Amino acid sequence: MKKSTIVGLLLCVVLAMPVFAQSDSQSSTSQSAPATATPAATRTDTATGKEPLQPETREGFWGRVNPFARKKYVQRQTQPIRDRINELDELTAANTKQIKDVDARAQQGIQLASAKASEADQHAVEAGNKAQAAQQTADQAHSRISTVEQVVGNIDQYQPSTQTEILFKPGQTVLSKNAKEALDEMATPLKDQRGYVVEVQGFASGNGQVAISNSQKMAESVVRYLVLNHDIPVYRIYLVGMGNAPLPAAASDDSKPKKRINGGRVEVSLLKNNLEQLATTGSTANQQQQK
Repeated sequence: MKKSTIVGLLLCVVLAMPVFAQSDSQSSTSQSAPATATPAATRTDTATGKEPLQPETREGFWGRVNPFARKKYVQRQTQPIRDRINELDELTAANTKQIKDVDARAQQGIQLASAKASEADQHAVEAGNKAQAAQQTADQAHSRISTVEQVVGNIDQYQPSTQTEILFKPGQTVLSKNAKEALDEMATPLKDQRGYVVEVQGFASGNGQVAISNSQKMAESVVRYLVLNHDIPVYRIYLVGMGNAPLPAAASDDSKPKKRINGGRVEVSLLKNNLEQLATTGSTANQQQQK
């Protein structure tokens, strides 16, 4: 009887020891829990802004690992860790979203800046083309002004262009067929031209006033043909009856003396200034501007 009682007491002590050990661990957890349950000051050196989890310093009756720990006890011990892991996942997701938003805004800003740069380059190219066109127009205007100044300076300076010789038989004042063909060849290109004059000089054999009158009549027949058949204005023709004045020597043989003629002769000289050149230059400049 006594042995059974002793055995029963020992069995009760063995069974009670895990209960006391678990209660001891619970009390240590409860003692450490207030330290973590109380809200701590927000920290900036941690991801969650909270104090890091501290390891449990009190070991209890069974040490750090309780062989008789129950499921709820283990869950209570691991719950703070799960909470911190969930918070870290949320922070990671939020940071990832913010990084994507910042990257999207950066890409949008880069594309906008690139578009603005391309537009600025296009404007710069257009401005360069306009500047080049303006410079070209200015150069053309300067060239035209220089041409106009030169023409105006030489407006009364006529230079010999072509010369035609009309021969008459003694006592004759009527133009021959060859004379008309020579005048046609010289006067046909003068249609719609400007800046020219026609000098007609008549020479006749004989003496005194008779020779002057004959040379005047031959020159008048040439002028009449040019006015009636080629519509050359009278104000562009200068007529001179030279009588029996000596004819000028040929340009290629200046050493020979001037000689008088037998019969009649009319020298028709075409003289031009630079007015026609000015008109040609102006039309060319207008064509270039239209292009």
